[in-house]
Amino acid sequence: MKTFQLVATAASGIEALVGKEIKALGYECQVENGKVFFEGTEKDIAKTNLWLRTADRVKIIVGEFDAYEFDELFEKTKALPWEDLLPMDANFPVAGKSIKSKLYSVSDCQAIVKKAIVNRLSEVYHRNTRLPETGALYQLEVALLKDKVTLTLDTTGPSLFKRGYRSAKGGAPLKENMAAALVQLTNWRKDRPFYDPVCGSGTIVIEAALIGHNIAPGSNRSFSCEEWEWFDQSVFEEVRAEADAAVDHDIVLDIMGTDIDGTMIEIAKANADEAGVGSSITFKQMQLADFTTEKEYGVILANPPYGERLGEEEEVHKLYREMGKVYRPLKTWSKYIITSDLAFETFYREKATKKRKLYNGALRTDLFQYWGERPPRAPRN
Repeated sequence: MKTFQLVATAASGIEALVGKEIKALGYECQVENGKVFFEGTEKDIAKTNLWLRTADRVKIIVGEFDAYEFDELFEKTKALPWEDLLPMDANFPVAGKSIKSKLYSVSDCQAIVKKAIVNRLSEVYHRNTRLPETGALYQLEVALLKDKVTLTLDTTGPSLFKRGYRSAKGGAPLKENMAAALVQLTNWRKDRPFYDPVCGSGTIVIEAALIGHNIAPGSNRSFSCEEWEWFDQSVFEEVRAEADAAVDHDIVLDIMGTDIDGTMIEIAKANADEAGVGSSITFKQMQLADFTTEKEYGVILANPPYGERLGEEEEVHKLYREMGKVYRPLKTWSKYIITSDLAFETFYREKATKKRKLYNGALRTDLFQYWGERPPRAPRN
């Protein structure tokens, strides 16, 4: 089976998590800013698309080279074996970006790459007229960084955060892959309680339940490469069957999501059912201030409104003060709050154990971490 050079793309700040996931799936990889490079076959493309919780896309690297002139970009692009990937009727739009490069006009770079590929395919397929482009989608990208050109083919289709379970969302939704990243950044283990006090449409608790049951996040969706004529369809059947067999149906999870808005709770329940984890999550309409618990060593993970996006700043600061009042006494619980308000600690009235910078879309946020006491070690016999 042919081996491809592959790259998994990720939001800035969580590429290390994607690298960990890829290593856990059994691949050697190299982590760079927003990207994780690895090698794999068609089966590995299917497997990573199905299993990666925190990545955005999995792409095939078709070619890499330096280019300082448009002629050079054209000739080096045309020299690549496009016919190995693109059939005669392929629909192949070319996206583009250029950073700190001599060839800074993105539209010109896109047009030149497109023309080079059209010329190559027309020669290979003996076409004198225009290529039909009526077949499956092969989304290409030309990316220039400091004059280095990388040409990629996207195997994923709609971004991996589109899991297929979210029918509706609230006013400040968190992408599913970012929610999964946040869960992975906590110290939560499957045998401990997990609580989201501002759960909205349920994304964080659903992602925690998917992790708890070892359900592949891509189980509910399809991928671009499944439509390609050269891609072996039995590969996806095989990896889906393996993923189904890997689900842990027996584990009992203690996961709760609450929200002040009853409509959002109904949406969250529907989303959880669609994801196949409805029976593993308790949803309640409840004010944050009403939370009490006798349980120990749990994890609270919250994505409260940021003020700049949803409602007034003063309301949000009041919520932060409430959080501090309710959560500070829970000494054995670890608390994780993501917000773009850098003054969060002032209102929560406690300095975080640790902060981590993350980007929620284009918005700079911080994950404020308050680590709880560790459970006592069991005595050795």
